[in-house]
Amino acid sequence: MNIPRRYLATGAIVLIAVLVVLLKYWDYVANPWTRDGQVRAEVIQITPRISGPIVQLPIRDNQFVKAGDLLFEIDPRTFQAAVDQARAQLDETGDSVQALEKQVESSRAAVEVSRANIAQAQSSIAQMEATIEKNDAEYQRQQELLPKKATSQKSLERAKANYEVAIQEKRRAEAQLLQARASLLESEANLAEAEAQLGAIGEANSQVRAALAALEQAELNLEFTQVRAPADGYVTNLNLRLGSQAVANQPVLALVDTSSYWVHGYFRENRIGNIRPGDRAVVTLMTYNDTPLEGRVDSIGWGIAQQDGSTGFELLPTISPTFEWIRLAQRVPVRIHLTDVPEGIDLRVGTTASVLVLTGTADEDSDKTVAAAPALLQ
Repeated sequence: MNIPRRYLATGAIVLIAVLVVLLKYWDYVANPWTRDGQVRAEVIQITPRISGPIVQLPIRDNQFVKAGDLLFEIDPRTFQAAVDQARAQLDETGDSVQALEKQVESSRAAVEVSRANIAQAQSSIAQMEATIEKNDAEYQRQQELLPKKATSQKSLERAKANYEVAIQEKRRAEAQLLQARASLLESEANLAEAEAQLGAIGEANSQVRAALAALEQAELNLEFTQVRAPADGYVTNLNLRLGSQAVANQPVLALVDTSSYWVHGYFRENRIGNIRPGDRAVVTLMTYNDTPLEGRVDSIGWGIAQQDGSTGFELLPTISPTFEWIRLAQRVPVRIHLTDVPEGIDLRVGTTASVLVLTGTADEDSDKTVAAAPALLQ
């Protein structure tokens, strides 16, 4: 019985098609896959640094903003007044420091004057001692000459007077020395007090640095009145209104960073043994189930939270009932870095995805295109 060639050709084509489908299906079945995937991204909590009423709100919910765009502005008038006050305080501090510097200079000059007076008094004492010694010798000589009629009584009395005057001059110089030393101690004390009040010179002065720090803080607070986007992203969960009171360190809206999207695939623990960082991955979003996304395995989670044994009611451990003859595989997160997101695909945080990992492909190029996972796997 001869079979027509057209039947043979048709049968061969059908057989080849079935084999291709089976091989393709086996390719998906043989590699780890999960329908428990989720799109994730870095969500930035926008938190004001200061408190105050909102006077500008140029954004709306779910709006795309670029890094540096104004999100909202807090009433700046109070903080501008604080800046003006801090600047005035800085000027006043500068004047006070200058006055203290002048006082220090005056005290140093007084110290130098006291030291000069001490030196002068010491010099006078030395001169008076020499004069006393000279006058004493003359007085002694006159006393010896008077009995011999070699001098007069008047010359003797004159020599005695000169001797006594020199002694008085020395005592006066010694008193001046004591006074100069006391004045030096007082001048040094005044200098030490003035230097302590002044501190360091110039901008290193503690009072100046404190005033500068207060001014910088006031300027920062004024700058913080304008809250800007730290990254490109989408504004979400915007509940602010004009006139709302922003509270410092309290998040007021969320910003989804569009440069940080990734996918978490939660694989059963008995399917992750062959997954390696760098393996190619096929991500199929439930929103776009006909458009596969390419990615690479970035990392595999090293731990998951345990519910059994956690603290429950009355501080007793919470234990979930299990069937002894069933061992439930835990889900381990595998982080997928998306390498190619086609045009028209909008990634949304928290949306569901199917993830297929092509094991053993860490060293392969990503030029090879991939197809979406079969609907059965999705």
